[in-house]
Amino acid sequence: MKRIIYTLIGLLTFSVSNAQELETLISEALNSNPEIQKFELQYSIASEKVNEVNTLPNTEFGVGYFVSEPETRTGAQRFKVSAKQMLPWFGNITARENYVSALADAKYEDIVIAKRKLMASVSQSYYNLYANKAKQDVLNENIKLLKTYEILALTSVEVGKASAVDVLRLQMRQNEMQQLLDVLSRQFLAEQTTLNKLLNRDKDVEVSVVNELIIPSEDFEITSENLDLHPELLKFDKLYQSVEQSELLNQKESSPMIGFGLDYINVDKRPNMDFSDNGKDIIMPMVSLSIPIFNNKYKSQTKQNELQQQEILAQKQERTNTLETLLDKAINDKVSSRISYKTQAKNLKQAKDAEQILIKNYETGTIDFNDVLDIQELQLKFQMNQIESVKTYYVQTTIINYLTQQ
Repeated sequence: MKRIIYTLIGLLTFSVSNAQELETLISEALNSNPEIQKFELQYSIASEKVNEVNTLPNTEFGVGYFVSEPETRTGAQRFKVSAKQMLPWFGNITARENYVSALADAKYEDIVIAKRKLMASVSQSYYNLYANKAKQDVLNENIKLLKTYEILALTSVEVGKASAVDVLRLQMRQNEMQQLLDVLSRQFLAEQTTLNKLLNRDKDVEVSVVNELIIPSEDFEITSENLDLHPELLKFDKLYQSVEQSELLNQKESSPMIGFGLDYINVDKRPNMDFSDNGKDIIMPMVSLSIPIFNNKYKSQTKQNELQQQEILAQKQERTNTLETLLDKAINDKVSSRISYKTQAKNLKQAKDAEQILIKNYETGTIDFNDVLDIQELQLKFQMNQIESVKTYYVQTTIINYLTQQ
């Protein structure tokens, strides 16, 4: 089970500190998330039902008193005591146990599915926090850069090489960035709450994320064949097997039931008579047979089981198609994020080169602050896109691992 739980973490490529932090968060979530506990309790209940069905029908006891005592040759009958036990046909109880065990096996897959989904949710929330924090860092850097440009603009105004409008434009741009920074700060708290609640802890617990994530130079091989062994699909196989066990149980229950019983009748002695059996009590063993002559119920159940199996196969095929679509989309989005990252890196380098040219122009005595703002806006755009590409890469990797890892 541990191998299944931590495969996703081991295959993600990022810094060691990040891997340890994310692994810790996932481990805590698996141990404390109430949804996981819910499915584990449901599985325990389903497993306990095996003991419930491993029983015989109730033993029947009866007591009767003769108000009008019938006379027999050996004396008057006073009261009657009877006991009866019905027994199911051979293999019936075993068939019940197998059916309930099959249902429990299907319920166990709910635990595996829930754990996989929880791991993916924790990972995705973690990467959202990383992207948010990285964007805040970028905004802070750009605000500092604009402050530097503002100082240059003020100096240029003093010597008559720039107007006060340039200074105001730079200040307004800083205000816009500060607004974005404040919004991101609130969004970070909201996402932090989401992650903390996945871990079933107080929403205000501070979550620390890695400072930098990079897209690795090479990707691990994606084996789509493993999709056939995904727990969401295995559950349909388990459900199909449970219906098979249900039909075997149905066949057993359509068999006769045999019963064994014993009647005891108390007899009084006949007065003024002396013979060997005078007052002898009556003991009468009994055997009974319960035959389901009208068995339309069992025929209908057989037909229902056949239809249910067809439904399960259709549901499995539908879910297989959905998972294959999700996997293909995740793979393509992951490749696209790598392409986008490289493009943004190239654009960012060119924007920085343009920035250096503007700085050199200032040294020669000329600078266009409109160009400064344009270049700064482009840099911010490329930096933000680059962060989104990194986040998308890791989020899609999480989805791929959810779909393919064993």
